[in-house]
Amino acid sequence: MNPKEKKEKRERRHRRVRGKISGTAAKPRLSVFRSYRHIYAQLIDDEKGKTLAAVSDLDLGKAGKKAAGKKSSSKKEGEKKEIGYEVGKLIAQEAAKLKVTEVIFDRGGYKYHGRVRRLAEGAREGGLKF
Repeated sequence: MNPKEKKEKRERRHRRVRGKISGTAAKPRLSVFRSYRHIYAQLIDDEKGKTLAAVSDLDLGKAGKKAAGKKSSSKKEGEKKEIGYEVGKLIAQEAAKLKVTEVIFDRGGYKYHGRVRRLAEGAREGGLKF
C-alpha cells in the first residue's frame, strides 16, 4: 500500500468517526494527530469552532522535560510511546488550567494502539475522563 492510499484510508476513517462525535465547551474533543516524528493533541470546542488548548512533543523541551524535538529522525518506537505519554500528561495539565475534567477522545482515524494509546493513558493519569 503506497503512502497516499494509507493517508486516504486514515482520512476516511477520521471523517466517519467525526460524523458521530462533537466537542462542547464543557466537554471538548481531544483530537490527536501523529506524524512520523511528532505527536500533537488539541482540545477543541466544535460549537464555537475554537481550539481551547494545543500541545505537542515539541512543547516538552520547553517544559524542561526530556528533549522530544531532536533533529534525529531515528527515534526508537519505545521512545516515541513515552513521548506520547508525556504529551498526554501535558494536555491534561492544560485542561486543568481551563477547568475541564471530561473530554471526548478523537483518535484521528488512527488505531488505538502505540503512541495514540499512550497519549490517552497519560491524559487519564493527568486527570481527564473519557
